[in-house]
Amino acid sequence: MSVKIKLRREGGKKKPFYKVVVIDSRRACNAKFIEQLGYYQPLSDPYVLKIDQEASLKWIEKGAQLSVTIKDLFKKEGILKK
Repeated sequence: MSVKIKLRREGGKKKPFYKVVVIDSRRACNAKFIEQLGYYQPLSDPYVLKIDQEASLKWIEKGAQLSVTIKDLFKKEGILKK
């Protein structure tokens, strides 16, 4: 099983809110996920990113792949430096 850390879109029209989830890569983004690691609110000024860093690093060590957006967000927050 290949696992990815992705964003799952929530919220209404033109009011996006994302959950950061660990999901089987063969499933759709809105399918049942394995674990929720946090959330991301891009429209807040400044944006809000709340992540469980320990759980994220645990999944990365287990071989979870990061989506492009998640990789960028983790770099900005300094999570990948650990």
